[in-house]
Amino acid sequence: MTLPLPVLFALSATFVAGLAAVPFFVDNYYLALGISLLQYAVLATAWGLFSGPTRYVSLATAAFFGVGAYTVAVLGEVLPWALVLLIAGFIGAVMAIVVGLATLRLSGVHFVIFTFGLAELIRQLVVWFEVNKTRVLGRYVFVDITQQDIYWQLLALGVAVFLIGWLVARSRLGFALRIIGEDETVAQHCGINTTIAKVTLLTISATVMTLAGAIMAPRWTYIEPSIAFNAMISFQVVIMALLGGAHRLWGPALGAVPLTLLFEFLSARFPTTFTIIIGVIFLLVVYALPTGIAGLLARLTSRKAPA
Repeated sequence: MTLPLPVLFALSATFVAGLAAVPFFVDNYYLALGISLLQYAVLATAWGLFSGPTRYVSLATAAFFGVGAYTVAVLGEVLPWALVLLIAGFIGAVMAIVVGLATLRLSGVHFVIFTFGLAELIRQLVVWFEVNKTRVLGRYVFVDITQQDIYWQLLALGVAVFLIGWLVARSRLGFALRIIGEDETVAQHCGINTTIAKVTLLTISATVMTLAGAIMAPRWTYIEPSIAFNAMISFQVVIMALLGGAHRLWGPALGAVPLTLLFEFLSARFPTTFTIIIGVIFLLVVYALPTGIAGLLARLTSRKAPA
């Protein structure tokens, strides 16, 4: 069943208003949990914007997230907060354009390995610069941003990424990306400039990830490369998107909610075996739910529909 647009927007606005009121009614623990949920919902949805329709599996989330966090660490004390976010988004966009133009001719496992290597390369470059130039590996983040501010800014970023995804899905760009995901050779024969289409959406996705890293930076107070460029962020986002269903706009966020809660529980109780458990979860998701929860719901709905 498809809801009329005014009803859909009214329900969405009510849901967002309810989420915006959460900080007024919860204590610090649940506010922190809400921030984690929003962080991963935003990152997984941004990942799904690009990787969902194109089927390019990117492991560069940690690279863009870390760049955003380090932009705040460097500029947060000397520039207004809005300008810092603007600069962070600009850096993420430029980096995505350069990376996209250089690598989107790759596909399959080569693209996966490159994006993973990109995150590690940037982390090592930051480590080299900090050790050899500043002589200090980590940085303190002293910004006058409260936990409530972080929550509301992540919520606003989440609304923006959903609205962008909704508009892209209904545009010629979204249609082109779906053809690219089905068969890139056919898309080229149809006259679609596949490079421009992919770079455009990669840039949008990367900018959102960079802004998420920038917004989250004040939460840590102190960051270093191993925290900001943590490779686990990339793997966790992929698992969440696959669990929910990367082919639907709301799918990645649907997967982010249960897995964020599960990861919070597991990391607190099994810190030494946490990565092993994540690997097992990844295998289960890939084998048991290849199209995610969204795909499962679609199949169940189609079976119940009258002939």
